[in-house]
Amino acid sequence: MTALDEARAHLAKAREFLEAAELTNDLQLFNAAASNAVTSGINSKDAICLALTSRTRKSDNHAEAVAELKGAGRAGRDSSATLSRLLKLKSKSQYQAGSVSAAEAAKSIEWAARLLETAQAVTPS
Repeated sequence: MTALDEARAHLAKAREFLEAAELTNDLQLFNAAASNAVTSGINSKDAICLALTSRTRKSDNHAEAVAELKGAGRAGRDSSATLSRLLKLKSKSQYQAGSVSAAEAAKSIEWAARLLETAQAVTPS
């Protein structure tokens, strides 16, 4: 599989998880919505990096993911702050006892959608 094929595969996953985030948010399942938005954003990051640099790293270290995106040209640099904000909701939505609020879930979907737009813009069809 080429880097471009992988970018397209991550782009498809990013779309799917964003749709799941929107649906679960409509059901007021805010932790699930934010979790799905985070997964969408991570897949968008992978698509952006693969499309622009032909590589991406798989790391659980959020700072490394943001740095990788920041190093992927102007589009990556411009998107890195959005990814950073989105990743801050990962632990709260998935692991911590406290829950994501409706406002946080809505913001996470907005941020994931922004990352997806960038990924679509830089990934050739």
